[in-house]
Amino acid sequence: MLEIKNLNKKFANFLAVKDLNLKVNEGELFSLIGPNGSGKTTIIKNILGLLRPSSGDILINGESIKDSPIKVKEQLAYIPDEPKIWNHITGEEFLYFSGALYGMKKEDISKKIPELLAHFNLKGIEKKYFENYSRGNKQKFSILAALLHNPKLILVDEPIVGLDPESAEIAMNLLHKFTKSGGTVFMTTHTLPVAQKYSSKIGILHQGELIATNTLDNLRKEIKSDSASLSEIYFNFTKHA
Repeated sequence: MLEIKNLNKKFANFLAVKDLNLKVNEGELFSLIGPNGSGKTTIIKNILGLLRPSSGDILINGESIKDSPIKVKEQLAYIPDEPKIWNHITGEEFLYFSGALYGMKKEDISKKIPELLAHFNLKGIEKKYFENYSRGNKQKFSILAALLHNPKLILVDEPIVGLDPESAEIAMNLLHKFTKSGGTVFMTTHTLPVAQKYSSKIGILHQGELIATNTLDNLRKEIKSDSASLSEIYFNFTKHA
């Protein structure tokens, strides 16, 4: 589904992402973990086409983001860490707008909206403006908009920031269910227990370099500890990097 090939991203004299090679298969929830400034968001923005690689390529279903940007973006959805949405639009209008961007018919959007609102019990506030929403509710509508058009790949930058514990679990269960139906999730997060619980595979990023990637069980084997938490695994790899 997602293949990153020899990706480098340079800002002036600073190399933010270094020779990144990575494959994420259909049906996987892949979590990329690493400290602030390690290049996680830069990688997501390169996949989205918001940044252009300094070298290398990114393929979605075999299509290059550089050569076929529109075709690739039609298959994507993005949940940012900070929902930045025009204040003078309602949640319902935002969902209609998001669906229309991907060519959905109005009647299809109308059918899907009640089902989506029910996930977070948002029925009753969908006609209020974003300026009146809490940060958590803004994030919930961002998540629902990402699911609306049945994308192939969802890119998520810190999915549960601003969500209460119950809503965070609902959000992660929605993403997990999405992968079980054949979708793919590429997620960056600092919340290691969440990555440990839900991820099919995990990548560890350190100063722009991918220093480890595998399933949780295989990462444990690599450090020779069958019961290590993801936090322990992370510190084991990074202290030797």
